[in-house]
Amino acid sequence: MIIKIYKGSDEIGGNSVELKTENSTILLDYGTPLQKGSKQVKIDTRIDAVLISHPHQDHFGAIDKLEDSIDIYCGELSLDLMNASLLFRGESLLQNSFKTFQAWRSFKIGDFTITPYLVDHSATDAYAFLIEADNQRLLYSGDFRATGRKAKLFENMLKDKNLKGVDILVMEGTMLKRDNGEFPNEQSVEDKIYKTLRESNLLTFMIGSPLNIDSIVSAYRACVKADKVFVIDIYTAWVLQKMQKASTNIPSISWKNVKVLRQASGGQYKKLQENREYFKGFYNDVFKDNIKIEDIQNNPERYFLKISTSAISRIMNKVDVKKSNIIYSQWLGYLKEEFSSARDAKIFQELKEHNTWVYAHTSGHADLPTLQRFAKALKPKRVVPIHTEHKDKFEKYFDNVLLLDDNESYEIKTINQGKIKNEF
Repeated sequence: MIIKIYKGSDEIGGNSVELKTENSTILLDYGTPLQKGSKQVKIDTRIDAVLISHPHQDHFGAIDKLEDSIDIYCGELSLDLMNASLLFRGESLLQNSFKTFQAWRSFKIGDFTITPYLVDHSATDAYAFLIEADNQRLLYSGDFRATGRKAKLFENMLKDKNLKGVDILVMEGTMLKRDNGEFPNEQSVEDKIYKTLRESNLLTFMIGSPLNIDSIVSAYRACVKADKVFVIDIYTAWVLQKMQKASTNIPSISWKNVKVLRQASGGQYKKLQENREYFKGFYNDVFKDNIKIEDIQNNPERYFLKISTSAISRIMNKVDVKKSNIIYSQWLGYLKEEFSSARDAKIFQELKEHNTWVYAHTSGHADLPTLQRFAKALKPKRVVPIHTEHKDKFEKYFDNVLLLDDNESYEIKTINQGKIKNEF
């Protein structure tokens, strides 16, 4: 088995890893870069299939560039969430040939046997992959952590005998030089939001991805404890509706204190109208027990709004409030133009200047102690860094590190003979 990292060896985002045997070739993720100036990789070799680890753009965002005949394997919920993120951004639904898998159930693609492991991550339906071929075993970690509401999944992997002693562990290192500071886990995020709501009589907004379900749940739980009404837009409502496939304990529009604000949804409502057949019964259900601007205007301190960032100032003007709480619950890097549009960076800055800005976020990625626990428990023969800006630091913290550059190949079966160039 030969591994080749097309992209992701020295940056966060844009993951794309190829595995090849004599008869079969698969791709692990095919995402779009996060950082401006980073070019999208083009795949110019024959591929039998692509495995998508989770529904974040930097892991799936380029699959629409592939031939429709190439099978795309992903979790069932991942497919729903990938399409949701595209549709509500004004893009088309994915037209690839999809096949879905289930956690811990092995399946074959040519020479490869793949076992998906459900992991704790800020994206729901996120997976690591154990991949076996040519009597070799490789574990691709995808993006993972041990600080969310599914932390037990991480602990279970540490004890899984099937993962011990893999030949290659391709492990993410997003947080290698960062830590979570005052927010070590999702419970701390919930506590901070609750403290803010309890001590303030302001209308409250939340900035964060609707796909970060743990964060949504943290906010909802804080609202319940603070006796606030949880108000969402159409996009968030749709994501929560699809999440019922995973758990009926996830809040949804059928819950008493969850309300949809149509006026906050802007172009989302147009997307709903244009795709009524796709949304089916949701089109009618979403506004059965909705809320109006006038309701919020009469008692703004009673409401917590998880809506699009671009709609916050407009809703504040309609409600006629001069100042609000802004709960910022996503990566701080998005405040910079380097990782956001100039428009979004300006909106963030204006909201920060004129409101009570509260940061409450824990990363979707494993910190250094968690990564070290992972590698120590699994005892891989080689650790290959990916999804990191600091691969050169891996040798300081881990044993048996193998540093690969983008477009560099390595034959796993000749593990002591080094790298091979121009294999493809």
